[in-house]
Amino acid sequence: MLANANFTDPWMRTLGLLSVLSGDTDAGVNELVAVVSLNGRKNCDLPVMGKRFETQVHVIDRPSKSTATVIWRDPTRCSYGDQVWHASRARVFGVCAMSGQAIQPGDAIYKPRPCRPVPLNSGAMILRTVLDNAVAL
Repeated sequence: MLANANFTDPWMRTLGLLSVLSGDTDAGVNELVAVVSLNGRKNCDLPVMGKRFETQVHVIDRPSKSTATVIWRDPTRCSYGDQVWHASRARVFGVCAMSGQAIQPGDAIYKPRPCRPVPLNSGAMILRTVLDNAVAL
């Protein structure tokens, strides 16, 4: 029953509203606040004062060719010390969490392994080539 609820994260909504009230005239902020209000957690990368917080992503292990253990730190949402990510194909457009490169549907990616409770970064993606190159260094 709750799985289909339209949930809006109160913290992300507060950050968005504070950005608007701070006098930031960037039209993109207002647009993003509206999107987040409608879509909930899936699109909660709200800028504060027109800037995004930097998410830190580090690969710490490669248990297999199709999995990676990642440290994920996002000061506005969540922190995972040893999150398992698995190889997949992108189903939607996105941005690589490590490089900032655009991701197209069908691109080879890594994403957080599904589990309960659903991780707050469940919509994040890393391009497979970027992750493979980070491990090779």
